[in-house]
Amino acid sequence: MAVTILIPTALRQFTQNFSEVEIEALSVEEALKKLKGLYPDLEKHIFADDNTLRNFVNVYVNEDDIRQKDGIKTAVKNGDTIMLIPSIAGGTHGIL
Repeated sequence: MAVTILIPTALRQFTQNFSEVEIEALSVEEALKKLKGLYPDLEKHIFADDNTLRNFVNVYVNEDDIRQKDGIKTAVKNGDTIMLIPSIAGGTHGIL
């Protein structure tokens, strides 16, 4: 089953500047493992040392946050889109 993983701009430098990658997988976990196999430099930006998703990486299947589903074990089907959305810190200086 082919799913498309959308790569955010901040991580494209680790995927040869691809904005999306098609992967055969049955779950988010399988898709991300295959993705990091294709692009090993991407791994440290998605996974922590204990091989769990980093806290600041949000993952969606289609429009559903996987935290509201089965987490990394969330099933995917042919044609689904997995979106990686890193949280970006920021704010305004001097305004309270």
